[in-house]
Amino acid sequence: MSHPHPELGPPPKLPEGGLRVTPLGGLGEIGRNMTVFEYGGRLLIVDCGVLFPEEEQPGIDLILPDFTSIRDRLDDIDGIVLTHGHEDHIGGVPYLLREKPDIPLIGSKLTLALIEAKLQEHRIRPYTLEVEEGHRERVGPFDCEFVPVNHSIPDALAVAIRTPAGMVVHTGDFKMDQLPLDGRLTDLRAFSRLGEEGIDLLLSDSTNAEVPGFVPPEREISGVLRQVFSSAQKRIIVASFASHVHRIQQILDAAHEHGRRVAFVGRSMVRNMGIARDLGYLQVPGGLVVDVKTLDDLPDDEIVLVCTGSQGEPMAALSRMANRDHQIRIVQGDTVILASSLIPGNENAVYRVINGLTRWGAHVVHKGNAKVHVSGHASAGELLYFYNICQPKNLMPVHGEWRHLRANAELGAKTGVPHDRIVIAEDGVAVDLVDGKAKISGKVQAGYVYVDGLSVGDVTETSLKDRRILGDEGIISVFIVVDSTTGKIVGGPHIHSRGSGIDDASFADVMPKIDEALARSAQDGVAEPHQLQQLVRRTVGKWVSDTFRRRPMILPVVVEV
Repeated sequence: MSHPHPELGPPPKLPEGGLRVTPLGGLGEIGRNMTVFEYGGRLLIVDCGVLFPEEEQPGIDLILPDFTSIRDRLDDIDGIVLTHGHEDHIGGVPYLLREKPDIPLIGSKLTLALIEAKLQEHRIRPYTLEVEEGHRERVGPFDCEFVPVNHSIPDALAVAIRTPAGMVVHTGDFKMDQLPLDGRLTDLRAFSRLGEEGIDLLLSDSTNAEVPGFVPPEREISGVLRQVFSSAQKRIIVASFASHVHRIQQILDAAHEHGRRVAFVGRSMVRNMGIARDLGYLQVPGGLVVDVKTLDDLPDDEIVLVCTGSQGEPMAALSRMANRDHQIRIVQGDTVILASSLIPGNENAVYRVINGLTRWGAHVVHKGNAKVHVSGHASAGELLYFYNICQPKNLMPVHGEWRHLRANAELGAKTGVPHDRIVIAEDGVAVDLVDGKAKISGKVQAGYVYVDGLSVGDVTETSLKDRRILGDEGIISVFIVVDSTTGKIVGGPHIHSRGSGIDDASFADVMPKIDEALARSAQDGVAEPHQLQQLVRRTVGKWVSDTFRRRPMILPVVVEV
């Protein structure tokens, strides 16, 4: 198995007749999925998603793929294929289209409807090309065939990309639910046909590669939901992804069966479910869904609220309910269902929300104590089955953390893919398909791009380090006025602390040390403000470390007069 090396340089010019595959996100992480295909000087992009921040990225709203390597080649992009409508696959599209709004978006009906609604908020009117399962579309030099796959959102597609260099199949996210709610199976006959034609490189979803066996059918959740609904005494509040149409359908069915009305809470939930209903993907009995403002007129045992926040997102509806920061107040006897999995890294945030809800008297039903979620990604048994059908000549695991990629690679090897034809790459690593063999050729820039409010890319790792220090250790400010000629103190020091846990009175002990340090520097003829600031920072920092074993941010301000 080939794998990236930290000393990889930029990839050389692509050999004539070769195909280059460069993932800019989605490898070594769950989210931010984006892959660039290059042939004959033209580019095709598959997906452009976002990654959601973790606790060590305070203040960050979203994390985008790094567009640096394609920014000078936007005119070479023939299209963006979107495999399905989840945020980790479409959330970055508005930010790429800001740079070139007329790049065509290619996808299924629901996927395009979801991204068009998102782009409307960004005031971008995209050029779209709707495709259906089984369709083939020529996109520049790329001949794309779209294959239906089953996932936790309707209308998901894999894409087979034919070029003179060979055929590449990108699965997107998929599983093999044999009893899907919408009757739309992963088309194994199509994959078998592609395998017979010859799949030169397979890019395969790795998320559940460590999980043995097969994913249970989505419809198995229905029985558990009916049981929860029948025993609930007051309101039922369900938290789910705002795009999980199949899960919401089961909630609606259970509510209808038990004589409850449903209200959607949260802007993205209201928008997405409205789109799904209008396009016929969500079947809603008449009178079942009501506006949240009308709930005061209904008894508690006739109410179901469907909201966002299943991952403990701080600004989502459920988190705000847990923190008593929402118009909907959790009361004793409410039932809360978290109908989703735990995305790696979100565990603490989710359990914090569960604890908050339980504190106010809610009965919380989640994956840990009831079967209210099944995954949308193929487990190891399904992947083995899939590889035996496709028989790829080269394999490149995608969409997953390192452990998932490795596990997926091992599954491919067990089904007969030669070890030297399995490529474990990471974000930014270019993989060239030349003469039927895939190998790593170099690496491009593919770091995190942080979105903070209206700022895109302005927040750096250094900024985040400063935020973490401020959040963990607090800040100490030191204000001093010095004579511009002699460098001697003529005012201060004035020291104040915020969040460091050190009382301002304690700073009396460090005042003489600052005076002594500045006096020595004045004798040495040092009067430049920046040098004096560094001297004050070192002096105060050492004293705080020696005295309190803490490392707050020291902010010295030296003013010359």
